[in-house]
Amino acid sequence: MKILGIIPARGGSKGIPKKNIKLLNGKPLIAYTIEAALNSNLNRVIVSTDCEEIAIISKEYGVEVMMRPSRLSEDKTPTLPVLQDVVAKLDDEFDAVMTLQPTSPLRKIEDINNSIETFSRDKKADSLVSVVETPHNYMPEKSMSFDGNYLSGNNKIKRRQDVSTIYSRNGAAIYITKTEKLHKYIFGEKILPYFMKKINSFDIDDMEDWEIVSKIVKGS
Repeated sequence: MKILGIIPARGGSKGIPKKNIKLLNGKPLIAYTIEAALNSNLNRVIVSTDCEEIAIISKEYGVEVMMRPSRLSEDKTPTLPVLQDVVAKLDDEFDAVMTLQPTSPLRKIEDINNSIETFSRDKKADSLVSVVETPHNYMPEKSMSFDGNYLSGNNKIKRRQDVSTIYSRNGAAIYITKTEKLHKYIFGEKILPYFMKKINSFDIDDMEDWEIVSKIVKGS
């Protein structure tokens, strides 16, 4: 199966300014994803960006860069049209597209390769999503609301062993979509799971996430 890797990396970031190129243990955040993708079994890897600075740094790490139009660079621009834009501009054809968000720097090369293998084995699958087992303290049975003064919700205490097992998408560490389905969705219909370890599933949204991941990277 011939698979294109796309790394969407917009320049604007409200939570952490210039997040995609902010140095994480001395290396731009996006570099972790670029290096993993280029050393994987993906057939081609492209960074889609609206930011010249991201483009320059990405090229320094040896990846192909495609500048996206301004209409796809707004705060609320979804990822799907960005992927469609890249595919539409290519002469080469691919069986599927893998989306790799640069905010998941702990994703391993093995995760990329194993997800490709998982998806390639199932000819009926339309898409694949990387997931992580939801921590028991985040289960619906343990959720509570705060009205400004007091908490309300399920007050029945359950042991961890008695709480159902569910899975959560781990911050778009890995999505795979059949190219023929890309006009409709990033993932949908027959969705395969790719199970990832908790430590490799961190998605950096805010500075607290950044501090946690930074400590993990420095300790590795």
